[in-house]
Amino acid sequence: WGIHMVTNGVQRALGSRLTTVLRIGLENRARAVVTGIGVTALLQSSTATAMMVSAFTAGGVVDLMPALAVMLGANIGTTLIVQLVSFDITQVFPVLFLAGFLAYRSGRSSMVRDAGSAVIGLGLILLALHLLIATMQPLEESKALSDLLRAVTADPLLNIVLAALLAWAAHSSVAAMLFIMSLAGAGVIAPEASLAMVLGANLGSALNPLVSSLGGDPVRMRLPVGNLINRLVGCALVVPFLKPLAEAMLSLDPSPARAAANFHVAFNVGMGLIFIAILPKMARWLQLILPARAGATDPGMPQYLDDGAFAIPSVALANAGREVLRMADVIDRMLRASQQAFHQDDHEKISATRKMDDILDTLFSAIQRYLGTIGQEQLGETDARRMADTLALAINLEHIGDIIDRNLMDIAAKRIQSGTKLPEDAKRQIDDMHARLLDHLQLAVAVFMSGDVKAAHRLVSEKEGFRDIERATTQRHFVHMQGGRRERIDASSMQLDITRDLKRIESHIAATAYGLLELSGDLRSSRLQPRA
Repeated sequence: WGIHMVTNGVQRALGSRLTTVLRIGLENRARAVVTGIGVTALLQSSTATAMMVSAFTAGGVVDLMPALAVMLGANIGTTLIVQLVSFDITQVFPVLFLAGFLAYRSGRSSMVRDAGSAVIGLGLILLALHLLIATMQPLEESKALSDLLRAVTADPLLNIVLAALLAWAAHSSVAAMLFIMSLAGAGVIAPEASLAMVLGANLGSALNPLVSSLGGDPVRMRLPVGNLINRLVGCALVVPFLKPLAEAMLSLDPSPARAAANFHVAFNVGMGLIFIAILPKMARWLQLILPARAGATDPGMPQYLDDGAFAIPSVALANAGREVLRMADVIDRMLRASQQAFHQDDHEKISATRKMDDILDTLFSAIQRYLGTIGQEQLGETDARRMADTLALAINLEHIGDIIDRNLMDIAAKRIQSGTKLPEDAKRQIDDMHARLLDHLQLAVAVFMSGDVKAAHRLVSEKEGFRDIERATTQRHFVHMQGGRRERIDASSMQLDITRDLKRIESHIAATAYGLLELSGDLRSSRLQPRA
């Protein structure tokens, strides 16, 4: 539970910033290793790091080779907390409890409160180690039980399997290492057996990401399989030399618990040095044996909504955001088709535009379900706001698609059927409004991705221009109604309907920036003037 609190607290405190740091650190192998060490040292979970990076590789955000390098660093990073608790600092946990509690209760920002939760988790880890050691001490005094445990743990392969199962069940090599160190420190198992169990803990921690990727796209399995191969090769190389290695570790530090912790570090650093040179070849081999699944023929099928990313909310939100950008691309095509529909008498293009709305509806439903599955309790303040912004953009894009499908395409079909001819000035106005909508759609996407308040201001202020166009079109229509021919009145009425629908689309585009402006304090609660 302490490890869970540390991981969850850090994720909530840093949120998408942690994901951004990880993404930036994937530019080359050396930087990727260092990034893996740092991120995992914060999260205290190589499994969490593996799931984050697996989501990036599955989505095509990063290449496999630097992702494998991150995992080499992650395997080293997870040894740091083990090194820390291997020293006699268990009495520090009351201080950590107090500091974490004060930060959690009195912190003014969610980041401080989440950091306090992580500090409490670290205190729980130290308390757990203290209790484990106290529990194991009576076993040392029982000769019969000690002899039994030594007999059971005499087989190195059995030790590896038992420790691997423990790490897999606990979803944490750190938890398994705490247990192994407590056994070794109490003298319940021989030093050689403790080293074999360290190998098992490392092997077991590589199983969780692999299990979570089973049944999905083979691309998502590449990184977990590569990490598991690293663990298996390491175990095969080290098992024959466990006895001399145990003697070497004890010569460095006579404490059996510290010897296990030091071996944990040495093993992961050694495997990192061995594998970093062959990562390019390993990446090519994994891509060969685990080819990408054939692309879906249905354009409405989601491409980035990876269920395996739910454990890391910031990654899941990034996946949903990428899918919403696909919705924006569909709207872009629909707007361009809508513009052409008022110049060409083509029923087939109108039907094709309507079908695009079906794609939009499918994507929107999938995004809604995906966002609804992300655990709200794991979201920090920043990620919760990001989820709201993502859903708001998706909802507004879906509404825009409905307006184009049910309103504008109906008008376009009616124009062809009735033979109504729009005057050239009306066509120019419709073209100008479509062009501005396309520009504003791209601006809305930029605001969503960057959080630029100035761009959000511009987006909302542009809405007033559409309101002016609607007023002017309405006035012209009144003039035509009073003295125009019937054909001109029909064309003017159609132009007014088109203008109003395009203005509604502009309102939905502008609405995507409201969340950001509300946060910055730049959004009024009402357009009404206060009464005197």
